[in-house]
Parts: sequence; C-alpha cells; structure tokens
Amino acid sequence: MLRKFIHILFLPCSKATMLMEKRNAQAISRKEDWQLSMHLKICKWCRSYEEKLRILDDILKRKLFQNGKTEINDVDIQSFKNKVLEKLDI
Repeated sequence: MLRKFIHILFLPCSKATMLMEKRNAQAISRKEDWQLSMHLKICKWCRSYEEKLRILDDILKRKLFQNGKTEINDVDIQSFKNKVLEKLDI
C-alpha cells in the first residue's frame, strides 16, 4: 500500500527509467530531475538500472573515442545491435 502511494506521489518505475534515458540524451527539467532523484532514493531497482545505464554509456563513449569518432550514426547503432544479438545467440 505504501509503495503504491509513493509511486503515485513521485514516479512509477517506467517513467523513472524513461527519464534516465532522456537525461542521457538531453537535459531534463528541474521538476523531472527532482521527481527522478526522489524516486531513486526509494527504489533500489531503478538505482541498479541507473548504474547499469551509466556503465553502458561509459563503455560506448570509450569505444566511440577509441575509434576517433565524435558521433554515432544509424549504421553504428545497427552494427552494435547486431553484435549484441550475435553474442546473445538470438
């Protein structure tokens, strides 16, 4: 009951993860930032997701600069997806 109230008052996990992704791509508003920080204080699952997102972002940035590129295009994204699927053996 309390958990449901807290998620209604602050944010549901689905909205929190969307804001984390949005924050990586662009700036989020102060209200969104406050809501996300409050959610992260109470939700261990979203904190874990945020940490994994940060690790993946760091890996991708290192890989990008290692190859001397300054931006990612659609071909790079599709190539990355194909490599992930290949490693997952799907």
